[in-house]
Amino acid sequence: TTVAALVIYAIVGPSRFLLLGPDSSLAPLIAATVTLAVAGDSPEHAIAVGSLLALSTGAICIAAGFANLGSIAELLSRPVQLGYLNGLAIVMVISQLSKLFGFSVSSSSPPRRLLETLEGIADGQTDAAALTIGGLALVGMVALASHPRIPMVFVAVVAATVAVWAFDLTDLDVIGEVPRGFPTPAVPDLDAGDLTTIFAASFGLAWVTLTDTTALSRGFARRTRETVDPNREIIALGASNMAAGAFAGFPVSASTTRTSLAYASGGRSKAVGLISALLLVILLFVGSDLIAKLPVTALAAIVIAAAIALFDLHQLRWLASVRRSEFQLAVITMIAVVTVGVLNGLLIAVGLSIANFVRRVWRPYDAVLGRIDQRLGYHDVSRNPDGRQVPGLLVFRFDAPLFFANSDYFLRRINNVLADSEVQPVKRLIIAAEPVSDVDTSGAEALSTLLDRLERQRIEFGFAALHGPVKDVLYAYGLYDRIGADRFYETVGMATRAYIEDHNIDWTDWTERD
Repeated sequence: TTVAALVIYAIVGPSRFLLLGPDSSLAPLIAATVTLAVAGDSPEHAIAVGSLLALSTGAICIAAGFANLGSIAELLSRPVQLGYLNGLAIVMVISQLSKLFGFSVSSSSPPRRLLETLEGIADGQTDAAALTIGGLALVGMVALASHPRIPMVFVAVVAATVAVWAFDLTDLDVIGEVPRGFPTPAVPDLDAGDLTTIFAASFGLAWVTLTDTTALSRGFARRTRETVDPNREIIALGASNMAAGAFAGFPVSASTTRTSLAYASGGRSKAVGLISALLLVILLFVGSDLIAKLPVTALAAIVIAAAIALFDLHQLRWLASVRRSEFQLAVITMIAVVTVGVLNGLLIAVGLSIANFVRRVWRPYDAVLGRIDQRLGYHDVSRNPDGRQVPGLLVFRFDAPLFFANSDYFLRRINNVLADSEVQPVKRLIIAAEPVSDVDTSGAEALSTLLDRLERQRIEFGFAALHGPVKDVLYAYGLYDRIGADRFYETVGMATRAYIEDHNIDWTDWTERD
């Protein structure tokens, strides 16, 4: 499974960081599908079901990539990606903590697993030899993390394996026997009764692996300020799954643990995947006896060290200092990933991201604009007390699209600024509309209501810097003709100049002074 996926992804995958392989988020659905389809039959039947699951999951991912469904990754904002990766780091630590202390726990849920681990430590289940070997390996890797030239993972593996042999630690848990050899490519032979179950499960598997992989890919790309095409990512993921299925493997996804280990070890190119695949093949044929003696506690230390490197505390602090709401979103995502699982955590985070966006455009910032000496353009007079306004002209900027959630608020704000304006009596209202990227039917109704009010108050109305597509929408609503083509101005400056000329206002701009 892992070898085929690593090779194919290294060839066609866009990310230079990701390593694919079996993933715990897929395991429950794979196990449930195999159990339902096999129902006590031979192991060969179970392998065939898992293989077809990988093939069909891969086909769905490829189709999704060509259908440009990778845009779902764009819903994962920077704070969500940060919280997601930090949450994964915490999950990795929790999953390995009991192994580091030399005992096992039964729970799969991270919170319950952590609780069981702490109870085990309190009950004296710690294995001193395991903790010594794992602890030394962990301290060494963390202490020398800033020296990438020293292959600390390799050193830890060799030292731990030698320690088991040298001190005759026969009671220490080790990796154990690794099967030799490599399966030959084959198409699984199944009857029609299995297909419905398998294909239904494949859509769920494709969703999980697609979401997980795109999130991990974007998260690592962000750390090096790179971009990754999500559709290429999904297609490469599909091809890797099909390769795994062809070699009697089961569905794969981006592996957080493998990717984090490679990143922490300085891996920055696709060659890491190819080298990993080559080493796995060598181990399968000639090195299985050597890896069998590797203590589980050392492997746990390696994973924990990678998780520590993955956790980005610096970015969390930076977010907290510059944007509290996005810091909170990152923390909520992190907690959700740990408490309710990776996929559910991502869904919660995406929902919160959308809600946060709606909150901003629901009650957007707005401003009355004026001129400031020695500064180009028009500026918020509430932030610039020395700003000057043309008598009788009120220029109002609304920093959001005009839609159902803020249309009533827009009307209230217009009423307030008209009542409180320093340029009484107001003769013309200009909306500085560059931030207004759309007007829906509720927004159109609000504009119509505004025009009715302004007509009763004998106040003229116009737009400045309104985008062409939004003008087209107003034309479809019948508002363009009602407002008048001559009241749509290219810039706020042109709107101001037109008002001054129309009303013969005595006004001298700072650019016109001697």
